[in-house]
Amino acid sequence: MGQFHFDPDDYDRLMAEDVPAYGALQAAVADAAASAARPVTRLLELGTGTGETALRVLAGHPGATLTGIDASEPMLARARPRLPGTDLRVARLQDPLPDGPFGVVFSALAVHHLDAAEKASLFARVHAVLAPGGLFVLGDLIVPEDAADVVTPIDGVFDTPSSVDEQLGWLEDAGLSAELAWRDRDLAVLVGTRGA
Repeated sequence: MGQFHFDPDDYDRLMAEDVPAYGALQAAVADAAASAARPVTRLLELGTGTGETALRVLAGHPGATLTGIDASEPMLARARPRLPGTDLRVARLQDPLPDGPFGVVFSALAVHHLDAAEKASLFARVHAVLAPGGLFVLGDLIVPEDAADVVTPIDGVFDTPSSVDEQLGWLEDAGLSAELAWRDRDLAVLVGTRGA
C-alpha cells in the first residue's frame, strides 16, 4: 500500500481493490463514531486522505465541525472540495495535535504507518485533546492472530501494523477505556473512551 499512499488520483480505487473489506471498515468506523454518548460539535480526523471517511463520520454528526490532518497536501487538495467548510491541515501524526477538546477523534488506515512507540505516543496525545466522555475511533490494518487472515498487502517498511492486543494496551496506558468494536481478518476498529 505504501507505493501509492500519497497518490490522490488512484488512492480510493486502489484501497477498494487491495483492502478486501475496505467498505465494511469505513462503515464500521462511521458506526462507532456515531455511537458517542454525548452530542458532538467538534471532530478531529487523523489522516484525512481524500475525505472518504470524513464524509461518512460527518453524516452521523450533523452540524459538527471537522478538523483534519494529513501529511500530504495533494491528498488534502482532493479532500477540500468534498469537505467544504472544514479545517484541513498538513501535519504528520507524529506532530502536536490541533487544540481540543474534540468529541470524537477518528482515523482509518493511517495509524499503521507508525511504529509501536509512535502509536503509544499518538494515543496519549489523542487522550489529551478528547473531551470528557469523548471517543477515539481507530479503524486500521492489524497483525491478526492467524497468519491465514493476512489478506492486505503490506511493504513491511511504510506499513507497520500492530496486533489488537498491543493497541488496546497502549490505549489503556493512555488513559482510555478501550475495546474491539469490529474485526475482519487483518482489519479492526478499536474504540477508546475518555472518562467523564
